[in-house]
Amino acid sequence: QVSLVESGGGLVQAGGSLRLSCAASGTFFSIVAMSWYRQAPGIQRELVARITSGGSTNYADSVKGRFTISRDNAKKMVYLQMNSLKPEDTAVYYCNVQDYLRQYWGQGTQVTVSS
Repeated sequence: QVSLVESGGGLVQAGGSLRLSCAASGTFFSIVAMSWYRQAPGIQRELVARITSGGSTNYADSVKGRFTISRDNAKKMVYLQMNSLKPEDTAVYYCNVQDYLRQYWGQGTQVTVSS
């Protein structure tokens, strides 16, 4: 059974940093990509950052230059280093893993940035 567990969220002042971690466990049918999404109240869930099995990355325009996604394939971990945080980054952040069969989601971790 697949499980994704996020950690690292919390409350931080604007300009601060947080590092999110996602631990994936279980059997995957060849992971294609690992991603972070976020959802703020009343707003559709959006892709924040994505990293493929080959290491290619892409980011939402709103976080480019501030956030960095990385992964440890052997440990099935994905990370999101978030710097220069802004109040508009406040959201629940979700880990997503895509393999050749389907996508999996974590339960989410709250990130709150105070002004």
